[in-house]
Amino acid sequence: METTIHIQNLKCGGCANTITKGISSIEAIQNVSVNVDESTVTFSYETEAQVNEVKNKLKSLGYPEDGEANTLGAKAKSYVSCAIGKMS
Repeated sequence: METTIHIQNLKCGGCANTITKGISSIEAIQNVSVNVDESTVTFSYETEAQVNEVKNKLKSLGYPEDGEANTLGAKAKSYVSCAIGKMS
């Protein structure tokens, strides 16, 4: 199955790089695609539990799903994730 999640704090290719690496590491998550212009992440999965795992991973990286609280901490994490993504 495939789904698309709209996220917050997505700014650039560095962010996209970090997100791609982060959620690709989750077992059975494949075909990860990040669209910076639309602030979306699309991926293939096998179970609903994996979708929740991806959402939690995105939140931990500083990119919460649209509609969730976008705290100052999440924004700060996204800047750090962005910088790391640009370096790798």
